[in-house]
Order: sequence, then structure tokens, then C-alpha cells
Amino acid sequence: MANNIDAISENVKTQNEDLQSNNISRRVITFDRTRIHYGIQPIDAVRSNTLRDALPSEPACDLICLSHLRWDFVYQRPQHLLGRGAKQRRVFFVEEPVIGEGPLRLDLTTREEGVTVVVPHIPYDMANDSDFDSTQRSLIDRLLEENGITEFVLWYYTPMALSFTRHLKPHAVVYDCMDELSAFRNAPAELKLREAELFERADMVFTGGQSLYEVKRKQHHSVHAFPSSIDANHFMRARVIDKDPADQAGIARPRVGFFGVIDERFDIELLAGIADLRPEFQLVIIGPVVKIDEKDLPKRANIHYLGGKSYKELPNYLSGWEAAILPFARNESTKFISPTKTPEYLAAGCPVVSTSIKDVVRPYGQKGLVHIADTPEEFVAAIETAIETDSPARLMMIDAFLKEMSWDRTWSQMSSLIDETVAKHRLHTDEAESEPEVERVMVSAAH
Repeated sequence: MANNIDAISENVKTQNEDLQSNNISRRVITFDRTRIHYGIQPIDAVRSNTLRDALPSEPACDLICLSHLRWDFVYQRPQHLLGRGAKQRRVFFVEEPVIGEGPLRLDLTTREEGVTVVVPHIPYDMANDSDFDSTQRSLIDRLLEENGITEFVLWYYTPMALSFTRHLKPHAVVYDCMDELSAFRNAPAELKLREAELFERADMVFTGGQSLYEVKRKQHHSVHAFPSSIDANHFMRARVIDKDPADQAGIARPRVGFFGVIDERFDIELLAGIADLRPEFQLVIIGPVVKIDEKDLPKRANIHYLGGKSYKELPNYLSGWEAAILPFARNESTKFISPTKTPEYLAAGCPVVSTSIKDVVRPYGQKGLVHIADTPEEFVAAIETAIETDSPARLMMIDAFLKEMSWDRTWSQMSSLIDETVAKHRLHTDEAESEPEVERVMVSAAH
């Protein structure tokens, strides 16, 4: 545990140094142990409420996101959606706390997308405090107070954040359920209970895929399916890039690639089987390794682990692949996933082979856009077929399909649902506030 905490703290320290070097604004909110002292250290920062003042009066609601994911981990659904949301309103992305040295504080950084990332820092000796939830509540309350957040939407990625936010009074509550978190490794035992409570509190539930929607729609009156979407123009760049990144340039061809998080959902036995059956295939694996031991990853001369890459870099790597793969294990943790990389691979022009993940089979497999295989033998045969049958006609079919998808469209639909709920909340609030005046007038008339 201590080693993990140290690693996270060092990572956050490195990120902070990078942020300062890139002139990204950063603020620090500190507390003393009585939680009554407040201070700010500006680092070339403009107060975040400047953004709200510059925006039109509607919608005025800020958005506070409570996330189990870190903004700088992997660029995925939250970044795509909330980055677009930040063009309309102030967005505060609150991460899980970092336990380490130093004072109790909030570290605020405003990123390129306009999102303010909020990292709570809690000292070691307060981490096991029975008032841990109270400490986090005090941090959230100070965040609202200092930034003038009075009208806001709460957007949850993790139901576990209810323990320190259930006292808040938002205009709307959104649960963007992007995965079945209870099926993931090391999931908290109380996660299902917290999710049930969040369903009771939420005004609407968004799901990250169709199969997840089919399960969650029975648990709430307003569930909406918003499967993984695409920034097509970003990934279509891979079709015209003709220069390899330095760490891929020396890898022979044919290259078969994967990018994403390497965790318990990744089928390492399948990867080993593909490598053994086709030694000529050069398997390029990009992404961080989490929740599994790197020692368990298959080591072969034709498997190349290149580590994590930024979102901006991905098209440069995809441009040098003959095929892209989704080698997901078929287990409880993958039962409801809707991989964002599926349309991203396709937009890049790569032939794609995937295991039979439900939200890949439907619609991508059914429409002939992705080859489906599960065993190593089936997988290598599917890769060979995908490469051999690739054609301009396939790209035209892909482009026609992707034309109907975009993160812009997804956010627009989500935002409309939120604004409708906020408008109803404001109407009810205005009516409630006007009732005493009406009653006073009626009483006066009676006299």
C-alpha cells in the first residue's frame, strides 16, 4: 500500500512540474487541521470564475464531476465529453484523493480543454481517520465556496463519491455509467449499495454501451444509451502519415497493434498464442499496465511493449500497422464494455479483429466492419483475412458508418437532457419562492 501511495504521489508531482513548464494555470487550496484556514498560491492563474462570467447566462450551471479515473491517465470518454462541456460552462473534474506528505489541500489545474482538474491531497496520518469522509466533504465545500459555485450539476463516474457529496444540493444529478465497475478487480465491497443509492438520487443515467443500457434501464426511469463515439478527423490522420515514431520505426512488418489499458480485461494468453502461431507477426502493444503484474505479460521476440502514449500521438503509431486488434478476455469485467478504440481503429483505416465482445459484435461485427475471433487459431486466421481483403471499398463503408457518430453529437444530446432538467429545477424553485408573496397578497386582500 505504501509503495502504491508513493508511486501515485511521485506521479502527481511529476505532472505538476510538467503543468508549470507548459504554462497551465495551477492553484492550491490549503487547510489547517481545524479546517478553518484557507490560502491560495496563484501560478500564472486566472480565477476560474472568469470563464463563467464570460459565458452566456444560459446555461449558467457549473458541472462538478466525481471520478475514479485520473484526468492524465488515459484520454477516453470523460475527457471527450467534459472537454466539450467546458466550452459551455465551468467544469471541475474532482479526482480521488492522493495520500502523502504535506498539508491537507486541493490542487487545481486548468487544462487545455478548459477543464479544471481538482486533486485532493490528504496527509498520511489523516488517511485512516474515522472522519475521512468528513475531511473530503470539507474539501468539496471549500471548492464550492472559493469558486463561487452556487448553481451546479453533479456528474458521477464513481458511486463511491456519494459518501462525501450526498449533502450537496445540485440542480441535476447525472450518473455516466461507462462500465460495470463492480465487476472490475479490486472493486470496493460496498460499490453495488452505493450505486443503488445513486440510482435513487440521479435525475438521469447515461450508459457507455448498448449492453450496459439493457441492464441498467430496468433500474432507473431515465436511462439513455450513449455508446463510445469518435473524433474521426483526429484518427483519420493515420491514413496519410508516412513516418513512424522513433520507437516503432525499427520494428519489422507486418505489424499488428493494440493501444489501451492493459489490465485484467486483456487476454494475455491469447496474445501469447498469436505470437507463437505467427512469429512473423510483430505485435505492437501500447498502453499502461495496471492491476496485473508486468511479470505475467508474455515475453516473445515478436511482442513489443512500447508503454503509454498520448492521445495526440496515437495516429502516428496506427499509421504503421497492418491490422489492429481487440484481444479482450471474455469474463465478468468485459461483459458490458464498449471499447472506444473500435471506431478509432476503423477511422485510422486499420483492418480490425476482436474477440466476441457483445458491443463489438453488435454492431461492428454484424455490419462486417470488424472480424470476430476468440481462439488463437481463429484470431491469426482472421488477421490474415482482414489484411488480405482490405480495400478502398471497405474504407468507404467505414466512413459512411462513422459519419453518423461524433463526440460532439453525443455531448449535444447529453447537454440537452441536462439543460432540460436544470430548467425544470429552476422553475420549481422560482414557483416555491413566489408562493409566500402570493399568500401575503391574498391575506392583505382579505383584510
